[in-house]
Amino acid sequence: MTLIKSISGIRGTIGGKAGDGLTPIDIVKFTAAFGRILLGNSDSKTIVVGRDARESGEMVSNLVVGALQSIGANVVNLGLSTTPTVELAVPMEKAAGGIILTASHNPGQWNALKLLNNEGEFISDIEGQEVLRLGENLDFEFSAVQELGVERSDDSYLQKHIDAVLALPLVDVDAIRAANFKIAVDAVNSTGGFFIPALLKALGVETVYKIHCEPNGKFPHNPEPLKENLTDLSGAVLEYGADLGIAVDPDVDRLVFMMENGELFGEEYTLVAVADYILSKTPGNTVSNLSSTRALRDVTTKHGGNYYAAAVGEVNVVTKMKEVHAVIGGEGNGGVIYPDSHYGRDALVGVALFLSHLAQLGGTVSAYRASLPQYYMSKNKITLTPGLDIDGLLAKMQEKYKDEDHSTIDGLKIDFANQWVHLRKSNTEPIIRIYSEGFTQQEAEDIANRIIAEIQEIIK
Repeated sequence: MTLIKSISGIRGTIGGKAGDGLTPIDIVKFTAAFGRILLGNSDSKTIVVGRDARESGEMVSNLVVGALQSIGANVVNLGLSTTPTVELAVPMEKAAGGIILTASHNPGQWNALKLLNNEGEFISDIEGQEVLRLGENLDFEFSAVQELGVERSDDSYLQKHIDAVLALPLVDVDAIRAANFKIAVDAVNSTGGFFIPALLKALGVETVYKIHCEPNGKFPHNPEPLKENLTDLSGAVLEYGADLGIAVDPDVDRLVFMMENGELFGEEYTLVAVADYILSKTPGNTVSNLSSTRALRDVTTKHGGNYYAAAVGEVNVVTKMKEVHAVIGGEGNGGVIYPDSHYGRDALVGVALFLSHLAQLGGTVSAYRASLPQYYMSKNKITLTPGLDIDGLLAKMQEKYKDEDHSTIDGLKIDFANQWVHLRKSNTEPIIRIYSEGFTQQEAEDIANRIIAEIQEIIK
């Protein structure tokens, strides 16, 4: 059993002993602690809750809602929803904050509490640490009976989310309708199974082939939207002669596309393509994390903007986007953050903008993909002996490459002329993650293997 408390929330496997897994005790104490902090910082007593479709969701939701009521919070329960929908609902409800019940791309035995502030954005690391401290110490009081909160169910936010997407000036519904796209959708049997088809219908897409779109939480494959997990979508695109395939993760904040030839567009290139469209209409700056493709930098430069890198983690990307007034940003895992909508990864926004771009360009998805800067990535990791000084190890690698362009804002990233490599320690495992990129797959793997060999030599 596993319980992980980090900047991205409190997540764990369901079951086991308290403190070892995500048990009812852990759920209640951290929910109540977070609720107390929210109510103490806001005049609002409202907290928004929504969940993905995983099988433990109803049980977790019942505990979360009850815990919030027990500390005097009034709960707006969206039921089956998405992460970006809850993010939009928080400011719409003028709420003190929100909780999304989802373990994102993790398998079905996992669930999690993702914590939002009153802007509908993920809380900071400092705020997260306070939640953990308060929850572990139980240093707060529950409410008396006359002060208990109430629950209100609200299923209107699917339509509200779609309406907000359609209202974005760069979403071209007329062009999408005229393009007469045929689209296959794999939503891994979670809430994207009705959110994405409903959005496509609103955008004027008449032909939608739905696979794994029953929101019953029975994931038919590993829910992370990677190439090896999307063979069913590839087959459906080819079988039906679809123009495009769309895959999302269980909470619908990650988005990847399948080209008409059954090949993956590339999760790294979701953001690149959307940024290419946004920058062609509204030039400006962009942000992604250090482990994302260099193609975003190239596209940004082409359109006259400046590219900036942030530490890995959505909250870090959002902070940097605000700092440099980025017009588009996100992460290379298929996460699109469009500030004109809200500061959160949103697959619905990504779908609408990508289809607008494709409809205006004409031609196939593969032809457009071929027009973008071509890079290839390799992702590796080294398992280390517990107790090894990882910071010291990275410092030695930094010294070795001190004459190369490099960044230390999140581990060590070394930018060579034609490749880059990013070394960062895991927050949850004794490993170093090693991401690299080059003009060919071989180049990416070669630079990664060289760095790995040098690390192993230092360890010896």
